[in-house]
Amino acid sequence: MHLGKVLTKMRLDRGMSSTEVAAALSFSPEKLWRLERGKTSLPNHGDLRALLEHYGETDEETVEKLLQIHRESLDQGWWVPYNPHLQKGMRDYVGLEADALSVAAWQPNLIFGLLQTERYARALLESAKTVDEITTEFIDANVELRMTRKQLITQEEPRPLWVIMAEDALRSAIGDPDIMREQYDEIARLAALDHVTVQVIPASSTGYRASQNFALLDLEEPLTKMVQADHVNGQAWVTDKKPEVGKFSRRFEALRAAALAPHETPGILKELERHLERKS
Repeated sequence: MHLGKVLTKMRLDRGMSSTEVAAALSFSPEKLWRLERGKTSLPNHGDLRALLEHYGETDEETVEKLLQIHRESLDQGWWVPYNPHLQKGMRDYVGLEADALSVAAWQPNLIFGLLQTERYARALLESAKTVDEITTEFIDANVELRMTRKQLITQEEPRPLWVIMAEDALRSAIGDPDIMREQYDEIARLAALDHVTVQVIPASSTGYRASQNFALLDLEEPLTKMVQADHVNGQAWVTDKKPEVGKFSRRFEALRAAALAPHETPGILKELERHLERKS
């Protein structure tokens, strides 16, 4: 995607149409379209060098940097083996999430994925096994993937994460009380980290709520901010279109204003644990 953005800008800066470029280099229009949108890589360095020469790019430092990006684009990401168990949009999202500089998310119904424990994630998928006709293999792969993705915020150089959840997401019982108790402890542990912020919108709040869960990813230039949201059919929708990113960014700011302050989150979690004790 990075390479595609750079090459698109080069073409537009030189006033060339995609049809003209494709014809000059004997590329198919579909090949150039997919390249510029980051949906495919060029098969070899020679194709990229030819494209850069056509654009008149002679700066060796720029050329070498783009060749290096091209080499990296040919390597498979760690998540690729899980692709058979992921919806198409989610495949794109996991790759982008791995490269994100920071993540901001809203989740009204469930514990946000990067905060989930392994037992919570498994219980959540098990509850949908017969309804969605998913296999044990699918569940195992997705739980493993989710725990690996979680390293984004637990690794040596973690990425900042800001999560806002509705109180209903915390109260919705997934699995038995022990699973929920462990889950509350895990959220408290992660929220205590300097780079993780967790806010809660209480059920009694009359403030703004978005009905749709979403995540905002900040990415390195020339990529900018991207948004991911779930469709009703379960597929993940990912876009970097400015109007959509702007709309979801405004939603996140409104949710942040409606939520309780981050320092109140541990108290909410303790109260939820006490509620579990009273019920058991």
